[in-house]
Amino acid sequence: MALFNLGTLGSTPVVKSNFTLSTTDPTDVFQFKITSGKNINLSLTDISAGDDADIRLFRDANNNGVLDNFDRISGLVSNRGSNQDDAINFKTSSGTFFAEVSRFAPGSSGTVGYDLALSATAPSGTFPLSASFSNLLPKEFVLGNLSGDVTRFGNISNTNTADVYSFSLGTFEGVNIKLDGLSTDADIRLIRDFNNNRIVDAGEEIASSTKSGITSELISNINLSGDYFLQVTEFSGNTNYKVTFDHFTTPFA
Repeated sequence: MALFNLGTLGSTPVVKSNFTLSTTDPTDVFQFKITSGKNINLSLTDISAGDDADIRLFRDANNNGVLDNFDRISGLVSNRGSNQDDAINFKTSSGTFFAEVSRFAPGSSGTVGYDLALSATAPSGTFPLSASFSNLLPKEFVLGNLSGDVTRFGNISNTNTADVYSFSLGTFEGVNIKLDGLSTDADIRLIRDFNNNRIVDAGEEIASSTKSGITSELISNINLSGDYFLQVTEFSGNTNYKVTFDHFTTPFA
């Protein structure tokens, strides 16, 4: 097991690219601290084709600086199949944490490659709202090229503060996006990752809807072809939601 100490994690993402796991060294652990209540954001991407890796998050519950069995009693896991992106978004108090990336490729004797990005943004409910949105872009829910209306249902909470949907629009296509079915406040924002680094950089948020309470959120008339990410983000507490992508055609490219 390889251990990497990242120090104090902040809002600027820490990116670890081109890391590998093998049958003889199947786990990497990334240790970090947060000094106040934050949203911890973890994004495991670019898992090598035909392989699988998972990510888990643990608190150093006994404050001994070691990831041990006591810490493993309670934790969060993202273990989506194949080489799909994994993500953890967790609202928590200050402390020391371990992000564990583990190899899950029983049919492979080779290495498993991956990229990992980590950040700690302001906790949900913070103003300005932009401070608490995750600045990482895992492809958690891949919608592909929109050719018709799409509806998805989900849930966000303190243990899953954000969901990320990826989709694309072709020429002569557009979309209106609506978030409703809320029991507590949640918000949405739309991103174009122009440099394809899977991080929300300055100028890449192109629209948002951040109404208070359980009022429906709406982003309208998105009609430029290209790739997009939609983030659904908790503002206050646990809620189910429905997100609708209302596809339309346009008379111009």
